[in-house]
Amino acid sequence: MMQLIQRFREKFGNEPVIVRSPGRINLIGEHTDYNDGLVLPCAVQYHLNIAMAFNKSERCRCFSAGYGDAEFSINDLSSGSSWINYVMGVIDGFRKNGKDISGFDLYIEGNLPVGAGISSSAALCTGVAYGLSVLHGFEMQRIDLAMIARHSEHHFAGVRCGIMDQYACLFGEKDAALLLDCRIVSHEVVPLKMKNHIWLLVNSGVHHNLASSAYNKRRASCEEGVHHISKKYAVSSLRDVTAEMLTSVKSQLDPETFVRCRYVVEEIARTKRAAELLKSGDLKSFGTCMFQTHRGLSVDYEVSCEETDFLVDVASGTEGVLGARMMGGGFGGCTLNLVDQDHLKQFSEDVVKKYVARFKKEPDFYQVAADDGVKLIH
Repeated sequence: MMQLIQRFREKFGNEPVIVRSPGRINLIGEHTDYNDGLVLPCAVQYHLNIAMAFNKSERCRCFSAGYGDAEFSINDLSSGSSWINYVMGVIDGFRKNGKDISGFDLYIEGNLPVGAGISSSAALCTGVAYGLSVLHGFEMQRIDLAMIARHSEHHFAGVRCGIMDQYACLFGEKDAALLLDCRIVSHEVVPLKMKNHIWLLVNSGVHHNLASSAYNKRRASCEEGVHHISKKYAVSSLRDVTAEMLTSVKSQLDPETFVRCRYVVEEIARTKRAAELLKSGDLKSFGTCMFQTHRGLSVDYEVSCEETDFLVDVASGTEGVLGARMMGGGFGGCTLNLVDQDHLKQFSEDVVKKYVARFKKEPDFYQVAADDGVKLIH
């Protein structure tokens, strides 16, 4: 941390506050958050360190260890594709909440991998939002900061995501997952009884851009399904829909919309069941749920890809792996694996050997553990 403070002083000539903002994984409950469903995420130890200080101007001067320098006027905010648009979106979110933002300097570094499905964008947005609230002395609830961070994703990055990523980054707890009800935006803490097992991410090396992928189309399919179902039943989202309801209107839906909706309905129920399995320490049955989720994401929701399907297939045939699935919005990124530590080395070696033989590149590995949410560290 002292090195970051010194680098900030040298670049901007000021004394910063520093916020640590984690990435997140989602154990189960994929593409259910924007359907008012249940999700089971946790913050992880991979993080961004975000240093910030006022600069007595109307400019925002930014530096990212990964992307370099950028600068803009806080009075000239516009959406686009650059990483600083996330920062602009957070500023705009505060203003939409009646909060004036002064010019500031921003220095970002950390060990959070980008494009791996660990939600680096949510870590950035929530970290900046929390830091700005500290700098300005705003007395705001974490849920309000989560909404501001999501505003940035929606209106400045063009991704109509749910609240899960931002919520997990802000509310995460060490050694626990959050059973988040995305309808009422409230959570139950689920302690993780890992025994001799660990969570291992295997990065396919396929980078996705959710804004230009089929993510928004999947959300539109869900809304289309609800539109038709609501003509017969009193429902406002797929959270309200049972398998029986969906089947009863199957003839009114195009086949693609039907299977998209069926996956979400099944996944919401599966997430509720999986949380109970974790509470009881039944990791084996939880792993089975993970494999079921991946099949739904790959076959029904069609957000997987050849590489992540291959990685899950390898995991399913490997001793000591209880479960595996693609994680995140889809179209690349990581698979999440529940692995017995005694088999970790052999599993990793097998994955590398088979993945290189098939795709001519090596995957990256990240052992992750549940950690605390966004916090001030200086």
